Amino acid sequence: MENRAVLAAVLMAALLILYQVLFVSSPAPPPPASAPEGVAKPVPTPEKTAPPPAVLPPARPLPRFAERTVAVDTPLYHAIVGSEGGRLLGWTLHYRGEKVLAERGQMGLSGLILERPGVGGAPVEFTITGGPVTLDGKAGEGTLVMTGEDAYGVRVRQTATFRADQYAVDLAVRLENGRREPQTLAVALPWVAPVKPGTPGAQWPAELVWQVDGTVHREPLDKAPVAEESPGDWAGLDSLYYLTALIPKSPGLALALGKVGEDRVEVGLRGAVTLGPGQVWEARAQLYAGPKEYRQLRAHGLEGAINFGGFPLPRRYGGLPMEWLGVPVLLVMNFFYRFIGNYGVAIILLTVVTKVLFYPLTVKSMTSMKKMQTIQPQANALRAKHKSDPQRAQRETLELYRREGVNPLGGCLPMVIQVPIFYALYIALSVSVELQNAGFICFGRAPDWLPFVGGADLWICDLAAQDPLYVLPILMGVTMFVQQKMQPTMGDPNQAKMMLIMPFVFTFMFLKLPAGLVLYWTVSNALQILQQRLMNRKPARVAGRGAKDVARV
Repeated sequence: MENRAVLAAVLMAALLILYQVLFVSSPAPPPPASAPEGVAKPVPTPEKTAPPPAVLPPARPLPRFAERTVAVDTPLYHAIVGSEGGRLLGWTLHYRGEKVLAERGQMGLSGLILERPGVGGAPVEFTITGGPVTLDGKAGEGTLVMTGEDAYGVRVRQTATFRADQYAVDLAVRLENGRREPQTLAVALPWVAPVKPGTPGAQWPAELVWQVDGTVHREPLDKAPVAEESPGDWAGLDSLYYLTALIPKSPGLALALGKVGEDRVEVGLRGAVTLGPGQVWEARAQLYAGPKEYRQLRAHGLEGAINFGGFPLPRRYGGLPMEWLGVPVLLVMNFFYRFIGNYGVAIILLTVVTKVLFYPLTVKSMTSMKKMQTIQPQANALRAKHKSDPQRAQRETLELYRREGVNPLGGCLPMVIQVPIFYALYIALSVSVELQNAGFICFGRAPDWLPFVGGADLWICDLAAQDPLYVLPILMGVTMFVQQKMQPTMGDPNQAKMMLIMPFVFTFMFLKLPAGLVLYWTVSNALQILQQRLMNRKPARVAGRGAKDVARV
């Protein structure tokens, strides 16, 4: 039985590490073109769906002015809005330092664009009123009003409402046809980013992510198709910890996403509009640009952007969705953080809660393994006695298990049941933006002149990064070694040697993993040692009979 338990532990660890290397860091592609029925597929942009007017109204030349910019400052971010379509020239989060999500000439919201068949499109030249916006408190809101008119007489009004306690911006667009002729046009609101990362320090996206009828799809930026249009719930550009997304709030808006040229991608909203003389068209949308905190995302229907993966395979290969387990892990960890203010301590408490919940299963596993170790001499004697008759040896061994009340799977099954739970904990901690730049025991940065550690953090100042001093991985290896030494002695010398090697292998594998994950594993090992010590004090019920039973056999 120890063989099965060891195998289960090794497979679990291998599964976790392989998932981290192969799947967490590499975003999953979206469903292929032959998606199952019921999932809306991207379709070519319906550029000819609305009939063009018989005669396109003549365009009148518009004066060009130097772009005016307006600053928006809230406790959560600093933004710069330009008068060309209301585009975002800058968006910097105040989140565990400064995190750049939009940068002039690199990535950001391109602004409101009006397009016409055969003519193309251009951003609307706006006059902005209501700025600058400064929100100091935890509540309150500010609004920028942008008005303008394009070369074909369509009067445009766009309002952007910012809130002090949200990373989302409410957008409202109003078009009015000022001509006597009907007009057909398209309204576009794209967020553009490069396929490859640009300026160091910005939070560059890694994949397209969008949701259609509650189902989330993902595709790496370098594999994105040519820009396509599709109905859906929202579309965004996503990295491990941050998300920029556009959410349609009016039925006339569809998702538009994909490559624009060879080196840029866009996600956004698009609507086809036909305006009669004096007719008005209105639409509403929402922009989110912030961290992938579950609470913030859930408030805007974006919680599907957090990739909890699947078990035992990634979702795209048919794995079981793990949101049902990963979300409670995040909620419990954040609950502890609200009272303690330290995510390292919150992880320790989360580990304790997990151990308490699984205490009965762990005790059952340890008790069964101890009984198996106690009757191992009898089982070995039976195998030696019936060496020439393996079937009889197996029958006699099973009868021995039945007589002693030992379940051969008793030590393995409780461990196997816990594997999905530990897997969910692992993934939840891997994708938790709350751990980025969150310290545990942090003494600042070491002076550059110090040998070996000069310029490194002292000690854990970022739970999402590796331990710069490798203290936690070494502690994890030591606790694992002590835990192995406390296990019942194995009869197979080769197994015993393998178990002694495993702590060194795990220490090497954990050197580069986030400190938050290594902290969880180290504390889990320490609690397991304590639990094993308590169990070892209890004598096995069959302990006193082993020698006599061997003699009898």
